[in-house]
Amino acid sequence: MYAIVESGGRQYRAEEGHSFSVEKLPFEVGEQIELENVLLLANGDEVTVGQPNVAGASVKATVVEQYRGEKIFVWKYKPKKRYRRRQGHRQSYTRLRIDEIVAG
Repeated sequence: MYAIVESGGRQYRAEEGHSFSVEKLPFEVGEQIELENVLLLANGDEVTVGQPNVAGASVKATVVEQYRGEKIFVWKYKPKKRYRRRQGHRQSYTRLRIDEIVAG
């Protein structure tokens, strides 16, 4: 059984026991959360597609860690003008472990 959930404007495939990273959520490590935006539920050959969400369905997950991704560098450059700018960025993420998928 798996579900497609939405978090931070992106869609993720959630299966019990698996984990994935989403954009930072305001929860503490070890806290259990519930994701309400379930777009699709699949159990074997039975597939339920929401319009836009599946009614009564939710995914229960535990926050495993809050971390930051690798640093990326953004360069601005204009040739022949002596204009060069370098800026760094590190994105914050939250790793979730899926505990249970509740069908509506």
